[in-house]
Amino acid sequence: EGYCPPYTATAVANLEAVGAPVLGKTNQDEFAMGSSNENSAFGPVLNPWDSSRVPGGSSGGSAAAVAGGLAPWALGTDTGGSIRQPAALCGIVGLKPTYGAVSRYGMIAFASSLDSAGPLTRDVADAALLYRHMVGRDSADATSVAFPEQIEMPSAERLDGITLAVPTALVEGEGVEPGVLASFEASLQLARELGATVTSCGLPSARYALSAYYVVAPAEASSNLSRFDGVRYGLRVDESNLDEMYTETRHDGFGAEVKRRILIGTYALSSGYYDAYYGRAQRVRTVVARELSEIFETADFIVTPTSPTVAFGLGARVADPLAMYMSDLFTIPMSLAGTPAISIPCGLSDGLPVGLQICGPAFSENRILSAAHALEGAIGFDSSPPMSGGT
Repeated sequence: EGYCPPYTATAVANLEAVGAPVLGKTNQDEFAMGSSNENSAFGPVLNPWDSSRVPGGSSGGSAAAVAGGLAPWALGTDTGGSIRQPAALCGIVGLKPTYGAVSRYGMIAFASSLDSAGPLTRDVADAALLYRHMVGRDSADATSVAFPEQIEMPSAERLDGITLAVPTALVEGEGVEPGVLASFEASLQLARELGATVTSCGLPSARYALSAYYVVAPAEASSNLSRFDGVRYGLRVDESNLDEMYTETRHDGFGAEVKRRILIGTYALSSGYYDAYYGRAQRVRTVVARELSEIFETADFIVTPTSPTVAFGLGARVADPLAMYMSDLFTIPMSLAGTPAISIPCGLSDGLPVGLQICGPAFSENRILSAAHALEGAIGFDSSPPMSGGT
């Protein structure tokens, strides 16, 4: 509480350099671990469409601020869906970059091989505008790379010659709400009317992607968060000896979900279990990336709903971590592969926003933004929430 960073993140500095105003920081799940923005010392963020429901997470504060009209744009981080999922639940646009396209310098590491920073905006054009100034090689982040082309402002109104692949077994699987599926299918029909070809594809590894992610990400978090020990970083609880200080500092300094993931990650990396869990999870990750690459040989994009459900009630899944983790069903495969994806609003279900996810191969953001712009125009979604039910 009251923490003031000693330096500015590269992505923020890049935007400030071209005149973008920075208003402040928004709430989020602790260490970006969560899908509902209820894992915060500052309390939950409320969804502007219905203040009794979550905004999604972990970048829920950013999504709610944009949806509620507090700011024209915001930044978020996406490790397993934390830009795209809150964008979907709040009825705005959220872009997850190709891994390495945006510098991670200034971001507190959760899972270093998955973390990305990206924009949340009211429309696709604004997302492109912000993203243009966020990308690029940064000497302070060894994983960052130079983007191979300039980010263009999207103007497409048609999808002629574009092939969209739908992983049908995943999209029509258990846990997807009928209203979400109906909005998704209506969007596919609009895509056809714009000239796109819609095909089915297989993504067999997707059934294991969620489990693999929740081994890989906690394993990396276990290592990254070890620095918060009361000596070098973060809260310090004074005790009579060093062992007690370490124990009480980490007990008091982390919330329940963060501690859960640290323990999962430590277990997965421990002697005798490394190959059985972490090694297998990394092999699944490799297979997911290969299957996505094979799909892109015959299709331009993969499309899915962004979230299997609309925004759920505050507290509805706090006691059931597995149900909470299922919120990332459609976003995690792209995170494991490091490929870019965007979420745009595509309709309402029970008066709440539904998101459409468009994913392409690495560094295809210009084409993704172009396709998203065309679909956005055809869908004609009104991103203004009914303020009587908002925050």
